[in-house]
Amino acid sequence: MKQNETIFTFFILKGVSDVPQLQAVIFVLVLLMYLIALVGNISLLLLVCLDSHLHTPMYFFLANLSVVDMMSSTATLHKILLMFITGDNTMVYIACLAQFYAHASLSGHGLFILTAMSYDRYVAICRPLNYNIIMNFRICLLLASFCWILGFIQVLPFIVMITLISCYTSNVIDHFFCDLGPFLEHACSDTSILENISNIQGPIIYIIFPFVLISTSYLFIFRTIMKITSNIGRRKVFTTCSSHLALIVLLYMTLIFQYLVPSNNPGSKKLVSLFNTAIVPVLNPLIYSLKNKDVKTAFRRRLGNVKLIFCQM
Repeated sequence: MKQNETIFTFFILKGVSDVPQLQAVIFVLVLLMYLIALVGNISLLLLVCLDSHLHTPMYFFLANLSVVDMMSSTATLHKILLMFITGDNTMVYIACLAQFYAHASLSGHGLFILTAMSYDRYVAICRPLNYNIIMNFRICLLLASFCWILGFIQVLPFIVMITLISCYTSNVIDHFFCDLGPFLEHACSDTSILENISNIQGPIIYIIFPFVLISTSYLFIFRTIMKITSNIGRRKVFTTCSSHLALIVLLYMTLIFQYLVPSNNPGSKKLVSLFNTAIVPVLNPLIYSLKNKDVKTAFRRRLGNVKLIFCQM
């Protein structure tokens, strides 16, 4: 083993920015986004659970997406907040590996849940008479379980191969969380197999596979919408999937930017990752709250019940 190659028991995270004057601003912004994401997703989750009118397959999947958003933002953003509060920017090897596993698997969960939601929208619009039969609770539970299991399983090969890396040339990670890139960049052993798996499995699992299924569902949906002669009818049917379509566009835009950013530009990669982990979990419940009539009606109904309880006290 060369002198500058060793086995590290911990890694040093450089954070979002190296500029000391920006640390307080970054902390406040990240904390604000994190709290808004938690409040928004918890509120949406409680609303779906408490309001019987939202006990439908679409909102069942949306509740799963809210759980994914909360877990994903917590897994990645907590270290930024802790680094500012405690001044400790180190992370032990096992914790770093666990953070990468959580981030990668939860990213897959979100895409798979959105794919399941696209199938739900297809059945609702293209086969409305059989909707309750096809999208029964058992099928919804199986689809959601498959999404969670697939999300966890598809990252396991990366974890196994990372643990086989014998040593690292450096333990300094130019990021605010542990991602696959730093493990590959600083590894002193051969990582060609891991890189090949990443280059093949990543685009297939995260981009091509969900995109093909989602596109197929929306191809049938748009074909059904075009058969409706009334403009009002078309608009009404399209409204039922507009929120989901907005989430799809938002998520794939972040994925496209993430893959387009050059690997030698860590600053841009960190900004894209920060947007994906801090902003997207805020926008998801916001999009469904602003664009969905059922959610707004349920919120007013719950708010009215709370006011009634206070008036009777």
